[in-house]
Amino acid sequence: MKRIYLQLIILLSLYAAGQANTISQIINRADQRNAEFAILAVSADDGKILYHRNADKPMIPASNMKLTASASALHYLGPDYQFKTRIALLGNNLVVIGGGDPVLGDPQIDQRHDRNPGWIFEHIVQLLKDRGLTRFDDVIIDSFFFDLNRVHPSWPADQLNQWYACETSGLNYNRNCVRITASRQASAAVLRMDPDNNYLTLINQLQLITSGNSAIGGYRTTTANRISIRGNLNQSAGFDLAIERPAGLFANLLVRHLRDAGITISGQIVQKYIQQETDLKIVHTFSNSIWDVLDRCNKDSLGLAAESLIKTISAEHTQGRINGEWPHGLKLVERYLNALGVDDAQFTLDDGSGLSRNNRLSCNVLVAVLQDIYQKPYADRYLATLAEAGNDGTIQRFFQHPPYRGKINGKTGYIANVRTFSGICRTLRGDIIFSILTEGGNSETRTAINDITKAIFDGTF
Repeated sequence: MKRIYLQLIILLSLYAAGQANTISQIINRADQRNAEFAILAVSADDGKILYHRNADKPMIPASNMKLTASASALHYLGPDYQFKTRIALLGNNLVVIGGGDPVLGDPQIDQRHDRNPGWIFEHIVQLLKDRGLTRFDDVIIDSFFFDLNRVHPSWPADQLNQWYACETSGLNYNRNCVRITASRQASAAVLRMDPDNNYLTLINQLQLITSGNSAIGGYRTTTANRISIRGNLNQSAGFDLAIERPAGLFANLLVRHLRDAGITISGQIVQKYIQQETDLKIVHTFSNSIWDVLDRCNKDSLGLAAESLIKTISAEHTQGRINGEWPHGLKLVERYLNALGVDDAQFTLDDGSGLSRNNRLSCNVLVAVLQDIYQKPYADRYLATLAEAGNDGTIQRFFQHPPYRGKINGKTGYIANVRTFSGICRTLRGDIIFSILTEGGNSETRTAINDITKAIFDGTF
């Protein structure tokens, strides 16, 4: 009975393949005449090329860049790596030492581990009270695991207040964003921040309207974290705002929790490199797994996760574990790609997330990375960090019907005029690793990419 069922599935798949367009037919659609495509599909088991088109041409990868960042992180840091944030004492000062953790206070990761919002501050308060510590001079923040270049120079200046372009710090918290919510109360527009803080100053310039949809946003001023909230408000609206100097937000929230709990801070918040002080006493270490970071990086395309991986690679390979930086981290990624046999001419590395338009990767590069991962003992766990067709991540709303649903894992990418998709198809004929890069497309190019992926899955090359 099982054999008959399997044969029926194969016959139905072959029938569907016969009705489908070939890759060439999809590329040659009238609405894609201005788009440039690069495509490579290979058998995962033996590397046999099943289809190729411009596979060696470097193109803008957008968020497919995160595949190189995440694979390189596993190569250099290992699958057991933990991102650590340490709480310490130095004399009568309380010290927080950041370890570049990009998912510290991340609502999605906290929910996964059954942690309430603000849990870390409550935990720190309890740790101190258990030791009878109720009075400190300064709160010292050491975020020097990364350098102080928190904003990549190639990122669009007009997008730096967006969540996907948030700063990258040695001490991150809540995706380095604050949720701004506006609501209408009688004849006034009321603003609220989550987490609530006095680190940001909001200037309410909202206009109330009685019809139409709300449209509001936060705009930076010449003063750091002084934000103008502008737009039209009907009933309620909200957005995530990327903040400046994010380590300061963590410090601000910590001091507020300490004081609310009756712990006195008589001094000030100080940013200082402190790790090598001989009198430093570690009180507690908070950890998050590299897999939590990879899930957010690949499945949800969190740029902060990718950039933190690049800088962590750098910091962990720098004497003193300090000043993790983009240039050094990307040099290590380059060495990893070279070790896979990829020629320098097929890639240019500028950041880890793909937000920079200066990045270039060929399909050969992305397929080589996925082939390398495929051979590793942790291959299944890594592939699970990619979005799953029809079920989660950035392709949840695509490929929702058999045989594709749950059988394609991949990483999407999008910036202006660039759409990409790379991953793996789990077919009855075997696993297929693929990469699809496009430039100059339009709103229909994502549909074309999805159709090409289905053609690869079906074998209608």
